[in-house]
Amino acid sequence: MEITKFDIEGPLLIKPRIFHDERGYFFESYNEAVFSKFGLDVKFVQDNQSSSSKNVLRGLHFQHPPFDQGKLVRVLRGAVRDIAVDIRKQSPTFGKYISIDITADSNEMFWIPPGFAHGFLSLSDDTLFLYKCSNVYHKDSESGILWNDPDLNINWGTQNPIVSGKDLELTSFKNTESRF
Repeated sequence: MEITKFDIEGPLLIKPRIFHDERGYFFESYNEAVFSKFGLDVKFVQDNQSSSSKNVLRGLHFQHPPFDQGKLVRVLRGAVRDIAVDIRKQSPTFGKYISIDITADSNEMFWIPPGFAHGFLSLSDDTLFLYKCSNVYHKDSESGILWNDPDLNINWGTQNPIVSGKDLELTSFKNTESRF
């Protein structure tokens, strides 16, 4: 596996070794020992999968401690623009974000540790998105930030995404309570 770090500490881009032959391909999408070797000592307890049409935007979501979640995300079909916003108050990159395009063809995975709000925009029709979570969903701990917050100024690449009513009611970044 090849690991790429970002200017914001914590998130990682993970590119697996892919073995191709006349039958197709094979790769390990997760191996506890290999991930641990790269400093990712995480136990995954829940897998989530979503299907989205082109221009669907989901997020920016997070859960407060003690139900905070790390997420290992990947695209099984299609493509997404994936966003991770640093909401760790003591971090030198608090309020900064990472934007990365991930495609099913690349087989890349994006590790988003606890302390980040997460969202994605589907860039193609019928996108299938999978994420492994380090903690279970807990309704009373869920929170989020409005996708088009002017202080974050995220370049989603679209002005008119399809956003759920629930996500349209999320609060601004400066009014978000972060317990990280």
